[in-house]
Amino acid sequence: MTRVLIIEDDDATAQEIAAELGGHGIETDHVADGAEGLRRALEGGYDAVTLDRVLPGLDGIDVVAGMRARGVDTPVLMISALSDVDERVRGLRAGGDDYLTKPFASHEMSARLEVMLRRNRSQPQSRLRVADLEMDLIARSAHRGAREIELRAAEFRLLEYMMRNHGQVLTRTMIFEAVWGYHFNPTTNIIEVHVARMRKQIDASGETPLIRTVRGSGYVLG
Repeated sequence: MTRVLIIEDDDATAQEIAAELGGHGIETDHVADGAEGLRRALEGGYDAVTLDRVLPGLDGIDVVAGMRARGVDTPVLMISALSDVDERVRGLRAGGDDYLTKPFASHEMSARLEVMLRRNRSQPQSRLRVADLEMDLIARSAHRGAREIELRAAEFRLLEYMMRNHGQVLTRTMIFEAVWGYHFNPTTNIIEVHVARMRKQIDASGETPLIRTVRGSGYVLG
């Protein structure tokens, strides 16, 4: 399901956005503070963000600029009562994908969002990001923060699969067939071996663990 993060300090506006998107089968989360909004956006898991321009905690311009500075390319629809040309230009140059002024028609807002989502999905994704873990599919490299992670070929494929499906519990069968490409052998421990080595590389001492084991089910990243 498509998920959209609503960063908006006006409850009535947030409810209007959520109701309109919900009518199109889109799941939404709402935060009313800029700093919290940036934190949630950096965690990933959202297909798009609607972002108020003026927010408590952290300004909307700083939120979208912070996302782009950290390599998060989630589409952002900026929504603001500040309607003059200079403000729209600032929002777009900071990293916004579109700018909608208040008051707005709900159906126009959802239509603009649908265009952004369609455009984003048509472009091949060369970078994956979950929290501070980033993978460059072209350079075949992975980093957690500033630290480079050394991965073998199978581990790179495994991490890519887990990052593309972050937040979802992945069974051993799902992982085996997606990464190794042939029928799952329940007696093999190849997955456990690779996950154990990845954990040592990704979840260094003092860092928040990103790879979790779900007993009796499989693994989840994020």
